[in-house]
Amino acid sequence: MCSWVRGGPKLTKKSQGVRALRVGLFSECYRPIQNGIVASLDVLADALRAHGHEVIFVTPSMPGYQESHDDIVRVPSLPLPTRTAYRLTIPLVAPQRLANLSIVHTHSPFVTGWMGLRLARRQGVPLVFTYHTQLEEYAHYVPFDPRAARSAASQLTRSYANAADVVVVPTAAMQTRLRALGVRSRIEIVPSGIDVRFFAGGRRSEALRSRLGVPPDGKMLLSVGRLGREKNVELALEAFARLSDPSVRLVIVGDGVHRAALERKAARSGVAGRTTFAREFAREALPDAYASADAFVFTSVSETQGLVLVEALAAGLPIVAVDTPQTRDVLGGAGTVVPATAAALAGGLARVLAAGPHAAQISPIALRFDGPSLAGRILDLYGDLLGNRRVPDVVPA
Repeated sequence: MCSWVRGGPKLTKKSQGVRALRVGLFSECYRPIQNGIVASLDVLADALRAHGHEVIFVTPSMPGYQESHDDIVRVPSLPLPTRTAYRLTIPLVAPQRLANLSIVHTHSPFVTGWMGLRLARRQGVPLVFTYHTQLEEYAHYVPFDPRAARSAASQLTRSYANAADVVVVPTAAMQTRLRALGVRSRIEIVPSGIDVRFFAGGRRSEALRSRLGVPPDGKMLLSVGRLGREKNVELALEAFARLSDPSVRLVIVGDGVHRAALERKAARSGVAGRTTFAREFAREALPDAYASADAFVFTSVSETQGLVLVEALAAGLPIVAVDTPQTRDVLGGAGTVVPATAAALAGGLARVLAAGPHAAQISPIALRFDGPSLAGRILDLYGDLLGNRRVPDVVPA
């Protein structure tokens, strides 16, 4: 039986002294891609290392990207037949680079995830799967019948999750969702964490606001995230078009395959002149972007959590969000939650902006998402699995 020393870096095994874990994190996406999954992986890895454990990333190769760390195993990959930065993994890797893992922790049910599953079975170690993505909400990227794509996505999620020792979900809403899909494995709710103090440390910058096109006495609405159809940014543009104050500017930070369509939507809605498509910001620039805004708008209904909501909470930024169970789970009563209509969203934004300047202080709700604290819960989960194992005898087809 293994026991953990809380607050210390090691896993203690009574008969063998103290040993560090060697954790394999398997993900279909990692740097140079910037998204919520990558951000949460970095926070988890940093916290595990701070506890004295070794972390090995396993992720697809990215052409032209130079690695800055030797603890990342890049797997050969090919481009996908769609316009995306993601890659198709070719499951070939030198086995000695992944020898003697203590835990396999996967973050995708695709090829990289199945590599992790098979490796966990071969090495006889626990498999943890973090459910980051509602795959059915991405069916529009697949070039065949959307209903068939949604069905296949649900089947893939169910079969992979049922092969895991534990499935980690970020919200109670996603636990309910997986049970409805037929997932029978143990499910634990552990949100994805952020560096709360990092995002609380932003400073309001009039120079940044000016560069983003905000008038000197104007107000800035901020949206942050990858620009994909499933993010529902069209709704933000439709709501923005209903606001009568010409001094309000919508700043959209992020990029993606849907940006051109959104730019056309802004033009059709008559707000192109008041909308800034700012593209991606470097991570170190994001806290000042949040601190420089007057309100945060969130329109996605496809998230499992929505890490940008947590970042906005950490920055103390007023939030207006479309109502979903998972968004309510994250906000915990903070922010303004409205129905998914342009009129309701515009009304919520107008009320928040009319309330005047907000106090730039961290929301207490954000502290529930502190990365190191949540990593401690993941370490507890690892320890529980190492003491109480359930490993299926057969790898599902």
